Parts: sequence; C-alpha cells; structure tokens
Amino acid sequence: MSSLLKSAASLRRFAAGAKRGVYARAAQPLFRAYHVSRAQMNAGSETISKADAFMMKAYSRPEIVLSHGKGSYVYDTDNNEYLDFTAGIAVVALGHANPDVAAAVAEQAGKLVHCSNLYHNVWAPKLAQDIVTATVESYPQGTQGIYAKGSDGVSGPRVFFTNSGTEANEGALKFARKYGKQVAEAGTLGKSTSEALRGDPNLKSGIVSFTGGFHGRSMGALSVTANPKYQKPFTPLIPGVSTAEFNSTSELGAFVDERTCAVIVEPIQGEGGVNTAQVEFLQTLRRRCNQVGALLIYDEIQCGLGRSGKLWAHQAYPEDCSPDI
Repeated sequence: MSSLLKSAASLRRFAAGAKRGVYARAAQPLFRAYHVSRAQMNAGSETISKADAFMMKAYSRPEIVLSHGKGSYVYDTDNNEYLDFTAGIAVVALGHANPDVAAAVAEQAGKLVHCSNLYHNVWAPKLAQDIVTATVESYPQGTQGIYAKGSDGVSGPRVFFTNSGTEANEGALKFARKYGKQVAEAGTLGKSTSEALRGDPNLKSGIVSFTGGFHGRSMGALSVTANPKYQKPFTPLIPGVSTAEFNSTSELGAFVDERTCAVIVEPIQGEGGVNTAQVEFLQTLRRRCNQVGALLIYDEIQCGLGRSGKLWAHQAYPEDCSPDI
C-alpha cells in the first residue's frame, strides 16, 4: 500500500520539477486535505485498532484508512486525497467508483449473485465468446499455440474463469501437469524417451520459470516465483520447478527438456522491474517447447487486457512467439 499511495510532500517535489510533456498533469495538485471532525479521526484509529486485534498481520500497512475513491484518486477517513498509481493492484483500470461499473454490479446483485461452476448461467458463455473473438480478431496472423485450429479446422482457444491472477496461474500449471501425463502416455517423443516416460508418466512434470518473474503467492504460483524473500518462509515448495535466466537463450536447451511439461514466463515483467522479453528469447522458447512437448504459458495478469497497447502483450511479437495458455 505504501508504494501505492504517495504523500503530499513527495508529489509536490515531483510536480515542482515537472515542466512539459508526459509530466504536465503532475503540475496540478495531487494531494488535498479537507476539514475533518474528531469523529472521523477516531473512526480511522478505531479501524486500525480492530485490524491489529482481529486480522492476520500478513502485510505492513501505513497508518491510514481508505474510505472511498473516485477515478484515479482514493480518500482516507481524514478526507486526505491520494493519487492511486497502481489502480488497486492493476485491477481498477476504469477507475474507482466508475458509474457504469457500479450500475452493472448493482443490477446484477438484484438478479443473481453466485451459482458456482456447477451450473450454467447466461453471462459466462457470452463473456468467453467475447474474449475468444476479440483475441483471434486482434491477431489474425496467429497460427501457433492458442491460435492453432482444432482437429475440426475451426475451433480455437477456450476460456477458464478464475477469481484472481494466482488462481489463473494455478489452473495453468495444473493443466500443464495433466497434459504432461498425456504426452508421456502417448509416446510421441522418440523411442527411448517415450519408453522411459510411459513407464512413469509422472516423470514429465518439470516446470521452468525465470528470474525476475512474479506469478502469485499461492503454493504453486509461489513455487515458480523465483524470489527468496517470498519463498523462504514457505519452503519446501512444490517439486520439479527450475529457474532459468530471463532473456537468456544459451541455457534453455539444458533447462527445457523431455521431462518438462510447462514453461511459464511474463512477456513483460512487472514485479522485477518493467522488463520486456526479447523476440529471440520468446521464439526460442516456442521452438523448444514444440520440440519437447511442453506447454508455453504466458502470465499476462498484469501486462494483458490492453495494458501494453495490444489486447494481449504477446500480440506485439511475431506469431512464432504465441503461447499455448
């Protein structure tokens, strides 16, 4: 949260040094304080006291309590205004208290709140169709990975809905582990390799991730997030995970082999800095995954859905960089 909210002093220093171009907006006031009552001040301190008493201390938070937001700004219980630089955690792209979003949520809450994956509902298939259609139409040159035609020559990608980014990555890793078993049992990787894998399909279960990546904090996603600060308190993590150097092609042949079921990478890293994958790196990954029967997973939780200028960040790359998931 402390990285999300910038104090008045730091913002004013930034605004004072700004002149023209992309920083012109910063010259306007980014922090405002309003008159607050003693009751409002007490409400904030009482909330923090309750959090200390009843909530797990999983995060270190600043001593402020947010109460509402509007557009790119959020407000605390003392009526101080802050510019939200990270949009929640890259999830409030349309701004806080967007009236159209609020109206849609209110309307839906009056109809049906939750019915689980056990039943069909009228909205999920339409949303899945919209996502698939937009994905394919925005990248007509795609022929590999998710853009490859099905055995019927028509069908393309399909959607699996989850509640969060880490859940999406958990789902991708589980799909890959199951796929690895199917490849091993099918015996399609050359005689000697196929015989070994058929004898124990669990052997094709390796997962390769990369330095600087961040994929989530649940156990599987954390296992492919190569940051000791995040991993150390929860070891041992899931087995079979190895970490290669991001943007390095020299060692991919050693890391990605016939026992690998999946490779997971961010086309644009966010947690480790804004690091963009090189074209040659992703092309080499795609080729190597094809060679050994592994799935190529792109984690676009933070760089996808228009945040990079394309619907998906990988759509800025040649079609021989396309992912399987």
